[in-house]
Order: sequence, then structure tokens, then C-alpha cells
Amino acid sequence: MYNLLGDFMERLQKIIALSGYCSRRKAEELIQNKKVKVNGEIVTEMGYKANYSDFIEIEGNPINKSEDKVYYLLNKPRGVVATVSDEKGRKTVVDLIKTNKRIYPIGRLDYDTTGIIILTNDGELTNFLTHPKNNIEKVYVAKIKGLITKEELRKLCNGVIINGKKTSSAKAKILKIDKKTNTSVVELIIHEGKNHQVKNMFNAIGYDVLKLKRESIAFLTLDGVKSGNYRELSIKEVKKLYGEKK
Repeated sequence: MYNLLGDFMERLQKIIALSGYCSRRKAEELIQNKKVKVNGEIVTEMGYKANYSDFIEIEGNPINKSEDKVYYLLNKPRGVVATVSDEKGRKTVVDLIKTNKRIYPIGRLDYDTTGIIILTNDGELTNFLTHPKNNIEKVYVAKIKGLITKEELRKLCNGVIINGKKTSSAKAKILKIDKKTNTSVVELIIHEGKNHQVKNMFNAIGYDVLKLKRESIAFLTLDGVKSGNYRELSIKEVKKLYGEKK
């Protein structure tokens, strides 16, 4: 379904994991043990990249890339981790959705960050939405400590240095300034998805984030979906997501 990535190349262990066959770590073990074939040839190289259209077998069994795909839009509440499982026993986003499919979140939201997140078993869509070249727009609203200025806002838009690398250009606007509480509310629109990116961007210009919510991904919003609730995406919405190239 929706095989629109053409010759998009991805690491073999990631394709296997996203197919739902096993975890990425287990896939790496299988590759090392010469249990995996691509188009009839045994692969042992850990950095080997394949296409989603390639015929992949594990111990003689083709991986199930034809499984019915499911797509969920979740309004993630605070105090839930955006992973499939958690070694600390905390509730995960997967726990909030009733399905017998092996789903996983596309991207991450921090434990204390709320808002929109997509969960699926579609590896192609996952890679499409997370690949930097596709410039998928994400809108965040952040409440920060301090009274931000327009000049500092321009710094965010032009890019700031995080871990020695400059962030891509962004869009930002001040939604509210509260002198009594010494806080500001800022809307930030980015196309990247690095770990803790929004918090790190504000930290780079001297502000701590008190609250953070992701309001939208591409054209998808939280309209009609309360915190902790979810809905399935329509086929029309999935096709439109695949067409979100800028």
C-alpha cells in the first residue's frame, strides 16, 4: 500500500524492524548470523542498505510487508513516553491505543511534552515523514520563562547552534507576553526533528521551556481529539501525507 518512495534506500535492520518482524537489535543479530537474504543473496554487512521493494527473507521466510497498514493520530498527554516500551515501566503511547497490530510512534515527544503524534506500522510513511529532505512542517507552542524579544525570535528563525550544528531556518511568533508571571508563549514552526530540539533551541538563546505542545504535523491537527484520545487517519489523509513534499 502506498509504495511511493521508489528506490528509497534504508538500512536493512531498520526495514526488518519496521516490518514488525522483530526489533532492530534482533534484526542485527540475524544479519550477523547469516539468516537474512536480500533478493536471494545472504547479507552479513551491518551497514547494508536495501529498498523497500527488495525481496527480503529471514530464515527462508519473507518479511510481511503486505500486512494491513494502520495509522493513528494521538493527542499525547503529559507523563507518557513516546516509545513502544519503557524499561522503567512507565505508560507509553502504544498503551493508549487499542490494536492488535505492532505499531510504533513516528518520531518522539518528550515525557513532559504534549500534543500530536502519529503511530503506525507503515515503515515507508515513517521514513517519508522523518527524512529531512521532505521538510515536513511541525508546529509547536512553548511557554517559556522570561520575556522574549523580537530580536531573539529572529535568532530562532535564522538558526541557532546546538551541539556544534546550526538548526535549519524556522518560523516563530510571540503569542503572549505576561509581565506578571515573567513568561512568554511562542509558536515555533520547524521542519527538523532532532532529540529535544525545541527545548534546546530556546535554551540556546537563554530561555527554559516550562510547557511544550506540538499542535500539528503537516496538515494534521488536534481538532476534535482530546488529550489522551486518538483517531484513525483516513486513506485520503495518508495519501495526502505522502504528497507533503515541499
